[in-house]
Amino acid sequence: MRTTLAMVAAEVGVSKATVSKVLNGRPDVGADTRVRVERALANHGYVPVRRAPKRKRVRTVSLVCDDLLSPYTSELMRGIVSAATEAEVDVVVAALESWRRRGSGGAGILVAACEVSEKQAKALDRAGQPVVAIDALKLPSAEVVTVGSTNATGAIEATEYLLRLGHERIGFVGGPETSSCGQARMHGYLAAMSQAGLRVAPELVSHGTFVTATGVSEGRRLLALEQPPTAVFAANDAIAVGVIEAARLRGLAVPADLSVVGFDDTVLAESSTPPLTTVRQSLQDLGAYALKTLLSLGDGVTPGLRHVELATELVIRSSTGAPAPSNCREQ
Repeated sequence: MRTTLAMVAAEVGVSKATVSKVLNGRPDVGADTRVRVERALANHGYVPVRRAPKRKRVRTVSLVCDDLLSPYTSELMRGIVSAATEAEVDVVVAALESWRRRGSGGAGILVAACEVSEKQAKALDRAGQPVVAIDALKLPSAEVVTVGSTNATGAIEATEYLLRLGHERIGFVGGPETSSCGQARMHGYLAAMSQAGLRVAPELVSHGTFVTATGVSEGRRLLALEQPPTAVFAANDAIAVGVIEAARLRGLAVPADLSVVGFDDTVLAESSTPPLTTVRQSLQDLGAYALKTLLSLGDGVTPGLRHVELATELVIRSSTGAPAPSNCREQ
């Protein structure tokens, strides 16, 4: 029969609590009592039951994206995971289209998506967890905190740079019209053109999705115009790379025949041919800031602002230059 604390306590004439205190080295036991308890434990060959230590409960954050494979998402994830590791938080990544509430144990939800359907918005609202949206979008609630970049300011800087190079007929290829970051970039472009006193012909502005195929198709359309643009500002790097490919397919050189500017400064920008002039938003910083904001919300900290924007910066590379004299046309 296995010796128990109760058996030792009964033999010595003390309580189980006293025997437990002796086993755990507690100081609040008399010396004589301690000796008698230790002798009884030794005589019985008592072996204490070793319980596994309780695992520390790890908080979990859900990252819900509409495109898990894009360079934009990859850069965001690097910043989010780095900040999560520092905060000892696990990150669970899911595609928006297949995301489902996984219970109430999560610390919150990060949303990185251009569009959120009404059904998806309601699901996020029902989750009962703090939500932080990266770049503003159709939100489940007006109370959701959003974190983004100075999209309009970045677009103004990019367009003004092209204007300083001498371009006047500048095209714009954007993402979905429902994307608020894409809209901000378009409005920045239009504001810079208006400030320069230049009218933007309707055919110079188009929209699609934030993928290379959009740049190829819309780039080919723009370059087939009777008066094609001498420069194109694209709403992200993937679209810009597509525009460069459209120029190549038409036998045009970048930047000799067409200047191209992107937005984001993802891995595509430096690896494109030629390397892409683009507006840098620090996506890793953006992801880290969003994660820290979400954890603060979970801890009950009320944010000072419902929308925070991180600064952008124009990075000049080889995809832009002055227009060729033969390409300078009236707007």
